[in-house]
Amino acid sequence: MTGWTVESPQRLTVDGPVTRLDVRLVSGRLNVVATDGPTRIDVTQVGRRPVLIDHSEGRLSIRQERGRSWSDVLRWFRMIHRYPRVDVSVAVPADVLADLGLVAGSLVASGLRRQTTVHVVSGQITLMGLRGNTSASITSGPVEALGVHGDLSMETISGEVILANSAADRVRAQTVSGAITCDLDNPRRSEIRLTTISGGITVRVREDSDLAVQLQTASGRITSGFPQIRTSTFPLRSSEGVLGAGEGKLWASATSGSIALLARAVDDDSEELP
Repeated sequence: MTGWTVESPQRLTVDGPVTRLDVRLVSGRLNVVATDGPTRIDVTQVGRRPVLIDHSEGRLSIRQERGRSWSDVLRWFRMIHRYPRVDVSVAVPADVLADLGLVAGSLVASGLRRQTTVHVVSGQITLMGLRGNTSASITSGPVEALGVHGDLSMETISGEVILANSAADRVRAQTVSGAITCDLDNPRRSEIRLTTISGGITVRVREDSDLAVQLQTASGRITSGFPQIRTSTFPLRSSEGVLGAGEGKLWASATSGSIALLARAVDDDSEELP
């Protein structure tokens, strides 16, 4: 086992394989990116409490110390916005199993292709070019996913969900208070579920999508760029219909908010690419 206690800005290279990455930081910024080279850790800012790094049997752990008693935990939680910030960047193999946690701040994960789990209490999550199974949750703040494939789950209590340039096989996006905005390609037999309690939903799909569509809202309007989508107003405002062969599913529900389904033209040039 190899370990480091980082108390000042430092750049480290990890010898040996890394198959799992576990990060638990309190306040600051975390950036995790896939690399073809050796695993590297770049700590550019450190607060009063050091960053503890351990590498053992393929598992890389990065964390900050914090109080262990209940009084320490409560005092730490009350002081979180004044907690010294850290800035950590990690380059790891693309097929690593990643479990990333940050209490307050911004977290970016890009290029990973196996399984990525992200949790932030207050701040912002950005996911770019991920594959495999991806799960992201945040209590207060937005979550944004760009170019994500595979299975994707995004959840926020108070904040916006944005999904763009995605060809995910399965998408689940949920927010209690906040809007959901999606721009989706349509893989064969994809499943897309979008839910918000207080906020609107805007989703754009290709004109040639194969989707069975069901949209409903308790208080709001439903608009659609597809003539195949039929609308009713009783007992709930709802719309449904089938696009193409209907092999995939799109289900969107808003309790208090409107839903817009938009059609995106198919790029003729992109169809000629292999």
